Amino acid sequence: MRGLTKHSLFAILCCLLSVNSFSQQPQAKTKLVVGVIVDQMRAEYLYRFQDKFSDDGFKRLMNDGFVCRNTHYNYIPTKTAPGHASVYTGTTPKYHGIIANEWYDRTLKKEINNVDDYSTQTIGGEGSSGQRSPHKMLSTTITDELQLSNDGKSKVISISLKDRGAILPGGHMSDGSYWYDAGTGNFITSTYYKEELPVWVEKFNKKGHVKLLLKNGWHTLAPIGSYTESTIDEQAYEKVFHHKNNASFPYEFGELSNMEQYDIFQETPFGNTIVAMMAGEALVSEKLGQGTETDFLAISFSSTDKIGHAFGPNSIEIEDTYLRLDQDIASLLRKLDAQVGKGNYTLFLTADHAATDVPQYLINNKVPAGYYSSENIVAKVNTALGDIFKIEGLVENMSNGQLFFDMQKIVTNQLNLIEVLEEGKKVLYEIESVFQVLLRNDLEKLEYTLDEKGMVQRGFNIKRSGDIVVLFNPSWTKERKYGTEHGSGYSYDTHVPLLWYGNDIPKGSSIRKYSITDIAPTLSMLLGIKFPNACIGVPIQELFNE
Repeated sequence: MRGLTKHSLFAILCCLLSVNSFSQQPQAKTKLVVGVIVDQMRAEYLYRFQDKFSDDGFKRLMNDGFVCRNTHYNYIPTKTAPGHASVYTGTTPKYHGIIANEWYDRTLKKEINNVDDYSTQTIGGEGSSGQRSPHKMLSTTITDELQLSNDGKSKVISISLKDRGAILPGGHMSDGSYWYDAGTGNFITSTYYKEELPVWVEKFNKKGHVKLLLKNGWHTLAPIGSYTESTIDEQAYEKVFHHKNNASFPYEFGELSNMEQYDIFQETPFGNTIVAMMAGEALVSEKLGQGTETDFLAISFSSTDKIGHAFGPNSIEIEDTYLRLDQDIASLLRKLDAQVGKGNYTLFLTADHAATDVPQYLINNKVPAGYYSSENIVAKVNTALGDIFKIEGLVENMSNGQLFFDMQKIVTNQLNLIEVLEEGKKVLYEIESVFQVLLRNDLEKLEYTLDEKGMVQRGFNIKRSGDIVVLFNPSWTKERKYGTEHGSGYSYDTHVPLLWYGNDIPKGSSIRKYSITDIAPTLSMLLGIKFPNACIGVPIQELFNE
């Protein structure tokens, strides 16, 4: 140091500071966020089918991105609509209000759909399938907050087979949410978003993709003998399509009418393929990721759920579906690389819920499981309460494991509501399938944080939920003729994948437990914008190098 002058020391110090400052600079702002939800995907599918995945789909996300291996839903019920809403709002049904796919409305005396909006009209089709909007969702989404952060300069596009899979992720400010119309085989939207379909959507619809994708039938991607992660083909608890006499490969559709093809299409893996194709078209036509502000593309793959409900998680059909979805994801990633550029987009992949094994499959293997009937439960409770209070039909509905009581009858007959509910609780505990019963008055007055009581409370909306919440024993589901179900707070329904990939995402994995409500605030931190307004989640710290 003896030969150094003050000026040279100062120059060296400035250089070192400059290098250090440069090393601490954040990566350039991501041009595009891609949110992918795979309907009814168990976390274990990533590892069960891993050896058969290509290097360019799920494996690329897992090997080059970050894997949160222990991610769970933190509320009950685990259904599609609340799942999509919770991922994008960072909160639970208690706050965002989407308590189920359908729920009983006391005022209307009927079940209502989570996205029905009869003030709107169908665009791109006929009938009521397009009369939809996110108006029942009470909180903002991460996609809303992105647009609010820059006065709508970001573009948000959302695509799914299911209306709710497109509408809820797109948020209240979506520039375009599109879903599949089983009556026409086209993608449609509503006047909530647009007065007419964009030209690119019309062109996409005119190409007749449904018939082209079904043309060669549904055969296994690989030799059927190689599907060793599944049960043998054709089980008694699998769905038999109406044009077949068995539930086994191959599935041919050429002799079906156009209407029949449009409908059954959703229960084939090609339903995922068309969504990936539509997303790729949106990417180019909407010029996503090409502007000065970050854009958002929300994609929901729904056929996985349709096939799971039809055949169950241990079927060859579900294994083949995921091998084909792997190809669809690889194709999507290639399009993102070409259109936006590697390192210029951020992608996350998760699920809206998982699923139980088919109860009959478990029973066949001497594992405790079973089925319950909502109708029988209502009848039993009403009979018992009728004997006690001399009033018939005190329970008017059961939906999503919740009993709704006839408040007019209770008031008119001057009954004590809490007494009625307590007596109903006693009756319910006499039923074999019932594990636990929670009453509205307790959920309103007490604060639960742990175990299933806390999960029920986080899924309970005071204005929309029922009077008694019934939880069932593990692997007991509502009666069905085939396939599987979901909706509980058990790990088989709550444990879902969570993959992060792309701009500013480190490589790695974690077995730390995270909640699905942590996704939205993590995106907020990555984007430098505020959290959705009812967010209860926390950012995933391991994604940030501080």
